[in-house]
Amino acid sequence: MTADRGMRIMFLTQYFPPEIGAPQIRMFELAKRLNTAGDVVTVVTAFPNYPTGVIHEGYRGRFAMEERMDGVRVLRRWLFATPNAGFFKRILSQFSFVLSSLTAMRKVGRVDVIFVQSPPLPIGISVLIYSRLKRAPFVFNVSDIWPQSAVELGMLRNRLAIRFAEALERHLYRRAARVTVPTKGILESLAARGVPRSKLCLLTNGVDTSIYQPQAPDRALAQSLGLDGHKVFLYAGTHGLSQGLDVILEAAKQTRDPDVLYALAGEGADKAALVKKAKAQDIANVVFLPNQPKSTMPALLNVAYAGVISLRPLDVFRSALPSKMFESMAVGQPLVAALWGEGSDLVRDADCGIVTMPGDAEQMRDAVETLAREPARAKEMGLNGRRYVDEHFNRDKIAVRLRELLREVARPPA
Repeated sequence: MTADRGMRIMFLTQYFPPEIGAPQIRMFELAKRLNTAGDVVTVVTAFPNYPTGVIHEGYRGRFAMEERMDGVRVLRRWLFATPNAGFFKRILSQFSFVLSSLTAMRKVGRVDVIFVQSPPLPIGISVLIYSRLKRAPFVFNVSDIWPQSAVELGMLRNRLAIRFAEALERHLYRRAARVTVPTKGILESLAARGVPRSKLCLLTNGVDTSIYQPQAPDRALAQSLGLDGHKVFLYAGTHGLSQGLDVILEAAKQTRDPDVLYALAGEGADKAALVKKAKAQDIANVVFLPNQPKSTMPALLNVAYAGVISLRPLDVFRSALPSKMFESMAVGQPLVAALWGEGSDLVRDADCGIVTMPGDAEQMRDAVETLAREPARAKEMGLNGRRYVDEHFNRDKIAVRLRELLREVARPPA
């Protein structure tokens, strides 16, 4: 990215590092690259608390603070953080940030364009107010179609709340200068619902292929985590409603290869139930690991023999491309992909793993045991994935596309 006249860009997102997760990493990495290119980026975000619902050490007891992260200016505001996984408390948390985020209005300063991350959808209320008062257009980044996904997951059932959310969703699509989406499936879905194709832009998730690279396994790390001496099939990510991780436990119960160890790293609303089940049913070939620091993730992935990607068998996930699959591919890791639709098509096109039907434990077990007994083929698939992700999902290239898009819609300089 070449330096030229910079834009004043505001990022608005409830989720941001030091939290671990796909939206957090994506927003930070894009903000960092735009800042390096000569733009002035200010991030308005909440105090870190995801996914545990407990505000991180060093951020507690405050309403507001400002910090710099790799040169990026970050304005943080309080929110109602709760470890309770209930829907009402989650919505209360989201609306608390809607209100508190507006208190950063004066600190943000002049803005040429706003880039906002959804979900959560209520953050759209904040961006509508910021856009009007700052007289700046906004680009609405839709990682997941909400409220559709919440309804399909059974999280949102109240008809009045659904109608309100759908009305807000439609209004945001109308007001946005552009709507960016991570997959072709989501783009087609929104186009079918009346969002003009001229407004829709494909902005895929990606990975920093200079950091996530194939490396020799770190034996000390493997030993410290209890993974040494095994063919580790690793799931690393959120343990939530969307992932359907119970299928991994069921596959583990059926796996007879003594060298295979399933490892689940991360946190989320379903983790306690998964740990309880594994203990109650004495599933000995599964280990649970806590969230790992971002700096440790490349090494952790390189310790694993293969990556496991899982989503529940819901229609809304036919257009999903989980970002964690790109990190596994970048380190040359073959995949066991419990996906359908766009995700399964990508794995087949790249020839980087074995696709199984979401929620089918028997198919997952068969895929795991096939990869475990065919190390040469597993390695070949891993190399295929590395080449594919470097060509199609390199975050540097994605940042260039975002910058071009933001420049198209930004208000002219004063």
